[in-house]
Amino acid sequence: MDTQLLEAFIAVAETGSFSNAADRIHVTQPAVSKRIALLEEQLNTRLFDRIARSVNLTEAGEALLPRANHILREISDTKQAINDLSGDISGRLRLAISHHIGLHRLPPMLKRFAQDYPEITFDVDFMDSEKAYEGILQGRFEVAVITLAPEVHPKIEAKTIWPDPLVFMASEDHPLFAQNAMHAKPTLKNLRNYPAILPGLGTYTGRMTRALFDQQKVPLPPTMTTNYLETIKMMVSIGLGWSLLPESMLEPGIRAVPIGGVHIQRELGYIHHREKSLSNAAKAFIHSLQQEHH
Repeated sequence: MDTQLLEAFIAVAETGSFSNAADRIHVTQPAVSKRIALLEEQLNTRLFDRIARSVNLTEAGEALLPRANHILREISDTKQAINDLSGDISGRLRLAISHHIGLHRLPPMLKRFAQDYPEITFDVDFMDSEKAYEGILQGRFEVAVITLAPEVHPKIEAKTIWPDPLVFMASEDHPLFAQNAMHAKPTLKNLRNYPAILPGLGTYTGRMTRALFDQQKVPLPPTMTTNYLETIKMMVSIGLGWSLLPESMLEPGIRAVPIGGVHIQRELGYIHHREKSLSNAAKAFIHSLQQEHH
């Protein structure tokens, strides 16, 4: 089966559009349509329902999608393994990177790495850390640089690179600071009286926040949620609520809210699958990451 046909199929399935799929794999829309038609002919089944402007997978298409992804990964991994026998550090490196780390931690290291290994081609997806874990388990990425999960997964190798202290913070004109000027340090119970803006409670950072409040038997206040820390910081800066964010995100106009006896820290680092052989490119990338730790 021609890999180009599978690539076109996956592109249409994941973008939901023949035109978007054409943009993604850098061919014309008629070429995508022709490849899908040929694949359907070879398999003797319809893979997509085309209703009005909507393109949806049929039952056969749903069954093919994970297998198509697996086939292309196996072919790519085989090519990489053969290439690695030469000792060259080259080829395609599939990475998953969390939005926050991609913005704040990784750019200098990535720049140096790209200069040191010009023969490596990056294939980078930016995503939530929780999705990156699933991507590593499914073999979609070789390495992910993310917020590490609080619990250990038996098939995941995880290493901390950057300890990331979290602090409660609010805009400098927030009522918490007026209260703090007259009374003792605020407590979680004081925070309960004001709106919060937090990462989704399904995220690792959100789960840490909920656990902290649960431990002290304090209910969380009314909360707006988004997984983008930069968005949360903006909303905090204009006074829409307090948050618990990395200390490194403090800036003029935002102040830390000192909560007595509370120390909370997440770990930022990398993960890879324990049972998957790493390419030379992935090994070199991990080595460069470990240099950041020293």
